[in-house]
Amino acid sequence: MFIKLLERIQITVGTLFLSIFFIDIVIQVMTRLLGISAVWTTEVAKYSFIWSVFMGAAVMLNRREHFKFDMLLNKLKGKARNVLYMINDLILLLFSFAIFYYGIDAVQSFWNYNWVSLPQMKMGYVWISVPIMGGTMVIYTIAHLIRTIKHFNREESVQ
Repeated sequence: MFIKLLERIQITVGTLFLSIFFIDIVIQVMTRLLGISAVWTTEVAKYSFIWSVFMGAAVMLNRREHFKFDMLLNKLKGKARNVLYMINDLILLLFSFAIFYYGIDAVQSFWNYNWVSLPQMKMGYVWISVPIMGGTMVIYTIAHLIRTIKHFNREESVQ
């Protein structure tokens, strides 16, 4: 239940930022056609796209639709397949924790940097997407591991 709510929140946030990205690009094109200078649109587009991609990446990890090599996975069944899922999830857990940990470090390091075109905006608002992505990836991966352990002895593997 919690995982579904967390995923729904991330999809909503990612969709919001993707919408901001799209609207911003439309504004950027229109202002260029009209000869109006709107330098802020480049940064808004870039940073909203970053947020949408990072939120989407975490959701794709939860749905197990992220980048993977599944040739071996498709050949295995039962316990062997669950073991492979557990190995993959442990590797993903380490990677996700590193993203979370170093993401916090990046946020602390760059929080007080300002955007070039909108100096009232702090870069911390952009960088905070990294530990949010890493933290939710840790949560999703732990949930996958728990589900795999619960169903470890079954013939069908958990996905």
